[in-house]
Amino acid sequence: MPLSEHEQRLLDQIERALYAEDPKFASTVRGARLRKPSRRRRLQGIALFVLGVALLVFGVMLPFKPAGIPVVSLLGFLVMFVGALMTLTALRQGGDAAPDHADAPGGPPGTGDSRGDRRGSFSQRMEERFKKRFDEDH
Repeated sequence: MPLSEHEQRLLDQIERALYAEDPKFASTVRGARLRKPSRRRRLQGIALFVLGVALLVFGVMLPFKPAGIPVVSLLGFLVMFVGALMTLTALRQGGDAAPDHADAPGGPPGTGDSRGDRRGSFSQRMEERFKKRFDEDH
């Protein structure tokens, strides 16, 4: 059952307060919650790959080849290919995908997990360190 607009606003307020109060805890909780689907997707991809290999081999052994085309082997190859794609995309994402609402305007600040945000925060920290050192010297 979806939340009403009022409940959604309250939930967003609570979430923003959590990020403002303890961003490290909030990012830890967010990361733990999002790793499971990635792990599940990786395992599903591996299972599909193994199923595809089995179909590929089984299709070669079968005498059923309409028009000389090993249909079961072809299907096995396609299943194997999809499984490999699922596994590789799950590995590439690494389970650190940002939630859908993080990039929306009015969402919690700093919750986007894009590379630009990481570079921006890193460069800001480096700039602050440089300013501190420069101020200490003069």
